[in-house]
Amino acid sequence: MATKEKTGIVVSNKMNKTITVLVESRYAHPIYGKTLKTSKRFMAHDESQECNLGDQVTISETRPISRNKRWEVKQIINKAILSN
Repeated sequence: MATKEKTGIVVSNKMNKTITVLVESRYAHPIYGKTLKTSKRFMAHDESQECNLGDQVTISETRPISRNKRWEVKQIINKAILSN
C-alpha cells in the first residue's frame, strides 16, 4: 500500500521541528454541481527546520510522531520570496 501524499502551503513554522501546512481541495457539489473549495491544516515533522512561511511543500503520511503529528515533509517544491 502506497503512502498518502498531499501538497500545501506552510502557514506556521513557530514550533520546534514542526510546521503547519494548509491543504486546499476542490470538489463538485453532489446535487448542484458547483465547484466548492475546502481547506484543512496538517501538522508535519520538519527535521531540518528549513521550511519557511509561504513555502509550497509535499508531505507524506508516516507513523504517529506526537499527539497531532502524523505527516512529515517529503520535499520543498517552491521557496517563498521573503519581502523584508
